[in-house]
Amino acid sequence: MRPERVGVAGPGVLRDLALAAPLGPAITLAGSRWLGYQPSMAVVVLAIYAVAAFVILRGAAGGLPRAAFGAANRVTLFRAALAAPVAAFAFVPDLPGPATRWGLAALASLVLALDGVDGWLARRTGTESRFGARFDMETDAALLLALSVLAWRVGPAGAWVLGIGLLRYLFVAAGVVAPRLRGDLPEDQWRRKTICVVQGVALLVAVTPLGMPGPQVATAAIALGLLVWSFAVDTAWLMRHGAPTG
Repeated sequence: MRPERVGVAGPGVLRDLALAAPLGPAITLAGSRWLGYQPSMAVVVLAIYAVAAFVILRGAAGGLPRAAFGAANRVTLFRAALAAPVAAFAFVPDLPGPATRWGLAALASLVLALDGVDGWLARRTGTESRFGARFDMETDAALLLALSVLAWRVGPAGAWVLGIGLLRYLFVAAGVVAPRLRGDLPEDQWRRKTICVVQGVALLVAVTPLGMPGPQVATAAIALGLLVWSFAVDTAWLMRHGAPTG
């Protein structure tokens, strides 16, 4: 029997979102003491988290199997809260300095290192859901987009590095005109997760002030090539086998 979907987010979801809200601003304020940026960045981080929380609430109301997040989705929420400072520094006008870039790379590394823990917890506790899988995927995609913007703004790679963060969203947009691309893909999590890890590592290399522009650019270019290949594989399969959706 399929679990009943709740029409609105339960109080447990609201509580978890509220508890996670101070995390990003707290990290930002703590880092401002030694990373050389303005504490007002905490307000930007909180605003980004608020937007993310609104999107999460909408998804939870329509696709969460129960009225509470559960352990696995709490881990994903923790990752999303940690990713908010990275997103903030990617899109504000002032460029982060070398010390801040190292700090952001460390924070993004933690978010990436925790990827997979939420899925493992969901399987271990029998709480897997489409919402949880989508939540995990969107968190990864948002972090990669933020890192690609940072890599373009402060790293040695050109604007083409934005393709690493934008390709997934372009794929979603293509599904509007090609309904087959909105179909379900066959299980091939090893390839997609591996490619995701490669993108994250390559962008971290591109963002950090290593002073090795040649290897940094080459690493990002290889990562983008692998990502294009992976999306091409999925696109070709969906165009042949995907069922058109309404």
